[in-house]
Amino acid sequence: MNPTLKTQCEGIYKHIQKNYSLNPIVVFRRKGQLEDRIKSYFDDFGKSTVAIPLQFKYVDLTDSFTVNQLKPYLDTTSQTLCVAGSLDENFGKRLTQQLATLKKQKYQATIMGMPTWDVISFNKPEYKGIEIIYSTPFYNAKTDKVSVSITNKFNKIMYARPSDMVFRGYEVIWKYAKLLMQYDDEITSNLGNKQVKVFTDFDIQPVIGKQNITLDYFENKKLYFLKWQDGVLKGIY
Repeated sequence: MNPTLKTQCEGIYKHIQKNYSLNPIVVFRRKGQLEDRIKSYFDDFGKSTVAIPLQFKYVDLTDSFTVNQLKPYLDTTSQTLCVAGSLDENFGKRLTQQLATLKKQKYQATIMGMPTWDVISFNKPEYKGIEIIYSTPFYNAKTDKVSVSITNKFNKIMYARPSDMVFRGYEVIWKYAKLLMQYDDEITSNLGNKQVKVFTDFDIQPVIGKQNITLDYFENKKLYFLKWQDGVLKGIY
C-alpha cells in the first residue's frame, strides 16, 4: 500500500514536470546512500521521459548549513522550486525553516519535500510564509460521514483523537475484506478494483521483475500531493 521510493520519486518528478517545468529547480541534499539513490531515480526518469527533461541543479549541504549557503541559488524576482533531496526529517525541517526565513527577505521559493514529511507538522511560526508541498499515498480530509463517525466513537471510547493510522487501517481492512468476500480465489486479479472506496483512491499495479520477467509484487502507484501554507494543510492532488 505504501509506494516504493522509486515510485515516489517518479511521482514527484512528474508533478514538477506538470507544474514547475519553467522554474529554476534546485535539489538541496545531504551526502548519503539514500540521497544518491534519490538522485539516480531523478536522473533515470529524466533520461526516459517522453516530455522535455527537467534541469535539476544539485547542491550538497552539511547538516549545519545556513541561509547564506542557500541564498546564492534563490532570486527575489522569480520563483525557485527547492527540492529536498533527502529523506532525513531534521534536514527537511531545517531546510524549510531557512527558506521561510529567506522568504521574509523577499526571496521567492517553493519547497518540494519527501514522503517522510507526512509526519511533520508544519503549522508552526518558523514555517510561516513558505509554500510546502509533499507526496503521500493516503489523504483523508476527515470531513466525510464515516470519518466523523470514527472520530466521535474514538473520542467516546478512548478519550483521544484517532491518528491517521486508525483511518488507514480501517480503510484497508474494509476495502480488501469486501473484495476478498466478493472475489475469493480471484482476489489477485481484482486488487486494482476501484469499486470499493472508503477515503482515498488506490492504484494497485503489478510490478514485473526485469531479470525473469515475472510478477514480483503488487504496488500502490497512487500519490496525492499536499500543500502546507501558513499553518493550513490541503490536498492539491
